[in-house]
Amino acid sequence: MNGAGLRRIGLGLIPWIGAILLWYAVRWSGFVNVSLIPAPHQVAAKFFELLTKEGLLIDIFASTRRVFLGVALGILVAVPVGFLLGWYRPARTFADPMINFFRALPPIALIPLVIVYFGVDELAKLVILFYASFFSGVIVMYEGVSQITPLYIRVAQTLGANQAEIFRKVIIPLTVPHILTALRVALGVAWATLVASELIAAQRGLGAMIQNASTYFLLDVIYVGIICIGLIALIMDLILRKITARLLVWQDRAIA
Repeated sequence: MNGAGLRRIGLGLIPWIGAILLWYAVRWSGFVNVSLIPAPHQVAAKFFELLTKEGLLIDIFASTRRVFLGVALGILVAVPVGFLLGWYRPARTFADPMINFFRALPPIALIPLVIVYFGVDELAKLVILFYASFFSGVIVMYEGVSQITPLYIRVAQTLGANQAEIFRKVIIPLTVPHILTALRVALGVAWATLVASELIAAQRGLGAMIQNASTYFLLDVIYVGIICIGLIALIMDLILRKITARLLVWQDRAIA
């Protein structure tokens, strides 16, 4: 690894080291009861204990699967809907108020209705995650598509391209960045909504683990669950960013 790579790794580690040091500092400051803030090494020990004895991997898999399915289904519907709203102004004028109305509703407020209509099984959890992913994704899509400059289309028409060629060779490539951005935003929103979705009678999952731990005041387990959610979301986002960089290598960027 070259010097630039090592520098980037070092810069990336500095905030994490700072956060751990701040964590210890708050705990040792005396301003907060130490029983209310487990130390980082205690949380790490609890993590390995849960990993080997309590089925933490099963909880991670259950939550990751729910998020993956919810985001995949949400984006699958959000992309064509967002494209239509962004490309056709009358459709945007017609649907924009309703889209923004439902986007503002927190998923946790819909849990009673979801239970009534979908029960308490896995489908209900997916409905909550789908709802969160769809409305965050559709907003990004239609805002991005509506800002595509018509200059590219006029240039293609000048060069003799027909409508099918313009759609395939101009519009689709210009839409791909917005699809990937919508996917990243939906992924973040879905992980943020995970705990709410697992309020619906979940037996396994990181959200269920956090809720069960809060019942018995197991703060170290709560910290483990929160950190696991953040780390898995970060890893998925990094993978998506790598995929985005490969797919959009043709795009000019002001900052590398």
